[in-house]
Amino acid sequence: MNIEALRYVQAVSRTGSFSAAARAYGVTLFDRSPRGARPTAHGARILPLIDDVLDSLDVLVADSRRLAGPVAETIRLGVSPLIGADLVARVFQAARSLERPRDLVLREADLEPLSGDLRAGRLDIVLVPAVAGLPAFRHRVVAREPVVVVDPVASGDDDPVELKAVADATYILGPGTCGLTTFTTELFRGSDLALHAYPGEAASFRAVDEWAAMGLGSALLPRSKVAHEHASCRPLVQAGAPVEIAYEAVWDCDTPLGADLDDLVTALVRSGEAPEESGK
Repeated sequence: MNIEALRYVQAVSRTGSFSAAARAYGVTLFDRSPRGARPTAHGARILPLIDDVLDSLDVLVADSRRLAGPVAETIRLGVSPLIGADLVARVFQAARSLERPRDLVLREADLEPLSGDLRAGRLDIVLVPAVAGLPAFRHRVVAREPVVVVDPVASGDDDPVELKAVADATYILGPGTCGLTTFTTELFRGSDLALHAYPGEAASFRAVDEWAAMGLGSALLPRSKVAHEHASCRPLVQAGAPVEIAYEAVWDCDTPLGADLDDLVTALVRSGEAPEESGK
């Protein structure tokens, strides 16, 4: 395996999803099931070594870049509309806590344009739903929140509900560039369930919420993004476990800002006591 193949393997291990980790690499280290990807016995032995190799490589490259070139005074941060104001505020606090404090310049956009700007070097770091591949970049989960199912047919029930029990509903989706649509699609695919989509397309998660309130169909939404009153809004579970959407920071270590971005994300994770790394 080359370095990029190791990154794919690690991404599969962290996300539990082949589609989110460019499934063409490293699949022999994993067994696949309806619940996602799980390491084989060989994979379980070798994955810690892959982590160590990539950690050391990232530190070496980032420190070399920082010593070799000038570092910008600002950090260009892209955020998905799904990212809440509380998390953005934590990023600003983390930027001010750096050894060399930085200002942030924000851009909000859907997943696809943010990914393109990160690849092109027009953004230094993005906060997005943890559904994109971007295997050449470093990833770290910085927050999670429960997902709820909005059902305009049911009424008065707020108990948790299994995904299989609501799989036959018609779901309102946003554009393909929206991270929420990707999350919903992969959730159904990973459970071997057919996703029945409403024939129209909402422009954003806000429209998904509004259209569900109008009774046009059901919706899966992060709990914090439900703004309207609904007849039924129930926590979604899968095999009894809460379904959550993860938000991650994605950045390039191979830039003069790389080491500072590492420090920024570490400070952000510590401020929210978020989960460990999801991949690199």
